[in-house]
Amino acid sequence: QAQLVESGGGSVQPGESLTLSCAGSGGLNLDGYAVGWFRQAPVKEREGVSCLSSIDSVTYTANSVKCRFTMSIDNAKNTVHLQMNSLKPEDTAVYYCAAEYGSGNAEFLLRSPIAYDYWGQGTQVTVSS
Repeated sequence: QAQLVESGGGSVQPGESLTLSCAGSGGLNLDGYAVGWFRQAPVKEREGVSCLSSIDSVTYTANSVKCRFTMSIDNAKNTVHLQMNSLKPEDTAVYYCAAEYGSGNAEFLLRSPIAYDYWGQGTQVTVSS
């Protein structure tokens, strides 16, 4: 079954780092997809975090996490990563990766979760003292 498998969440203190991973599985090859990261906290709307397009290698990142979060792709492992540094309590949320085939517009896709073809199961990130 084609799917995205997430890992890397956990509980950390403010200022610490985590790396989330999102791997294509069941024959889902991420080449040709844009992969986005979204997060959702209790009583909050789902928020776009970062999106990387394999069409032009452009990454678009939300202002709230710019300079702290970095997205990358490991083509050999069919996996994308979200490196999260200097974590803050307000970063606490369930983080989801998602993949969309064909459009290649990272900026647009970050604002349009309905456009994605596949979603990961979510991984909890908790930042607290």
